[in-house]
Amino acid sequence: MLAIFLKTLPFFAVIGLGFAAGRVRFFPAEATAYLTKFVFYFALSAMLFRFASNLSLGETFHGAQMAAYLTASFAVYALVLAVGRVRRLGWTEAAMEAHAAVSGNTGFLGVPMLVMLMGAAAAGPVMMVLSVDMVVFSSLITLIVTAGREGEVRLATLWALLRGILANPMIVSILLGFAWAATGLAVPAVVNEFMTLLGAAATPCALFAIGASLAGRGAERPGAAMWISAVKLLLHPAAVAVATLWLFPVEPFAAGVMIAAAALPVAGNVFILAQHFGVAPQRVSTAILMSTAVSVITVTVVIALVGGP
Repeated sequence: MLAIFLKTLPFFAVIGLGFAAGRVRFFPAEATAYLTKFVFYFALSAMLFRFASNLSLGETFHGAQMAAYLTASFAVYALVLAVGRVRRLGWTEAAMEAHAAVSGNTGFLGVPMLVMLMGAAAAGPVMMVLSVDMVVFSSLITLIVTAGREGEVRLATLWALLRGILANPMIVSILLGFAWAATGLAVPAVVNEFMTLLGAAATPCALFAIGASLAGRGAERPGAAMWISAVKLLLHPAAVAVATLWLFPVEPFAAGVMIAAAALPVAGNVFILAQHFGVAPQRVSTAILMSTAVSVITVTVVIALVGGP
């Protein structure tokens, strides 16, 4: 356990450094926004393209793996939604809490950390989790909020969703990578070296940006945020463990990667959606802060349990 903790600690130390830099305003919010944009559009996209161009769709979107992850995540989603309704929250608020409880920081934290800690073979399962979170659950919360406010989901809403998905650089880079892999051609050495060099910036820059973005968050609505954080860090990986190890025929290594990915803290883009829709932004922001801080321990424990490095 200690050996794994010492391997995960540097990742969270960079997050802590970014948090400190943001807290003292040495790295202001404007700088954080531009660093995040660099990671999102360039560094992380280069990393994802390089991974995808060396994989196939079948290796990443394996039927049993997707079925297991979706089954577990929807079960957790339904539970949090039901608890929210019991607490007399509106449908949109309850759905936003459910969305936060199943959407991990897979892009900025999960992909670089899990591939580095668990090996290159982790790229396929973790990119599947990333794709499902971005396409399925981000679309679902948008549809629920729209239906709750307008009483219906219009064709224009679906078209806007599709455009948003296709404009996401992480999705685009994954699709382009798979398209290249499908040709059977090797990536030219100069292109591969360029992607490797640019992608190498993704890990430290993404982690620093996570920390800096957390510096401006306050701890409001702590009770609800604690509930969301507990579900995300403990219940979600437990549900994925049940689905991958007992309900579906998922290969053990892939199951371990998926469980570790499910244990990641609440994703930052959940706050972007909550703020955009004006639905529970304070509790989501606090849940991101809490879950990221506590995940230093919980992620280490989960990786140790699933057979980490």
